Amino acid sequence: MTQPDSPATPGPDPLNPLDPLKRLDTLDPLDGLYAAARADGGEALDRLLAEIRPLMLRRCARLLPCLDDAEEACQDALLSVARNLDSFTGAGSFRGWVTVIASNAARATYRRLKRRAETAALIAPPEPVDPRTTSVIAGSRLDLLDALEELEARHPELVESVVLRDLASLSYAEVARRTGVPLGTAQARIHRARRFLRPRLSVVEG
Repeated sequence: MTQPDSPATPGPDPLNPLDPLKRLDTLDPLDGLYAAARADGGEALDRLLAEIRPLMLRRCARLLPCLDDAEEACQDALLSVARNLDSFTGAGSFRGWVTVIASNAARATYRRLKRRAETAALIAPPEPVDPRTTSVIAGSRLDLLDALEELEARHPELVESVVLRDLASLSYAEVARRTGVPLGTAQARIHRARRFLRPRLSVVEG
């Protein structure tokens, strides 16, 4: 008598996010470096910082026109990553997490340099400068960072969402998770922030 065929063992499901092959296909190399750095520190941490430095410097340079200023912000961001590695909870991507840190470091550097410039201006008014090529130490400029400062003063609840989305390039869903609000609320905050920022920017990126 012929025995019925045994049920076939299901193969890997590439659409299942928990499938091991799917995880291998989508694994970010930074995730492995992060895991090694968190477990061992030392040389593993040095390798991680060396790997993320170009990413973080590019992010800082998007906001700070002078390379020296961007380098300063990047160094602060790397130090923050090294000190706070254990605070990454795994909610969202590690790449997104370090990008947020870089964006915040650039903003903090801008504030610090702007205060320094304002203090220096009280002593001697600065000479006219080209804001595209000079440090904000030499003269502040009306740009995205200035607009974000105004947004933070007038609508502080909107700043984090637009920074995560438009500076750190996180998805709307990840912005919602990080800010702890429903997706629709995150999208509405980003829309309101963009509407506030747009007329305050001399050049609006597409």
